[in-house]
Amino acid sequence: MTRTHIPGILAMAAIVLASNILVQFLFGQWLTWGAFTYPLAFLVTDLMNRIYGAQAARKVVFVGFIVGVICSLIGTQIMLQGDGYTFPAVTLRIALGSGLAFLTAQLMDVAIFDRLRSGAWWRAPLASTLVGSSLDTAIFFTIAFSSQLVFLEPGNDVSWANEAIPMLGAGPVAPLWVSLAVADWMVKLSLALIALIPFRMIVSRAGAVNTTA
Repeated sequence: MTRTHIPGILAMAAIVLASNILVQFLFGQWLTWGAFTYPLAFLVTDLMNRIYGAQAARKVVFVGFIVGVICSLIGTQIMLQGDGYTFPAVTLRIALGSGLAFLTAQLMDVAIFDRLRSGAWWRAPLASTLVGSSLDTAIFFTIAFSSQLVFLEPGNDVSWANEAIPMLGAGPVAPLWVSLAVADWMVKLSLALIALIPFRMIVSRAGAVNTTA
């Protein structure tokens, strides 16, 4: 690990920790604030992959994962006040779901990006982020909020996330967390497209863009 990787590691750890906290707070009816911060992790991974290669990207993912999980576990011991009751800054299920989803999705992102790196400049970051984001959403929301996995943290009341309502207010009846997951996934897909702009700018400045049309 070289000093040039440190910014990527710090950025990754900060994104994971912030997202673990923000995912517990709703933005509107169907989104969590974490939906707007977590997709940045894929941008960091893809930048490291393009500029320094797949091996460097995997190192940043692993170190960022370890640091992020440690910070998240510390967060489970920090109690916050709200509406007359206390709750942990990060629940154990959220920390576990985030860690497993992060590692699985990010390593998949690295593998897909590396396979497509010789194509058009936008193909690798777009395809790898779309697949990784979809995998991440499915793993995280299932582990963090599904009532079927309540045994992971019996003391964590996730009944609010399992309230049966029409999906996104108009679809078939499903637990609330399913609507949150779908909305989160849609935001990630949108941000995957937007992230192509800073990706292009940064790697162009670094002289690492494949100019294939």
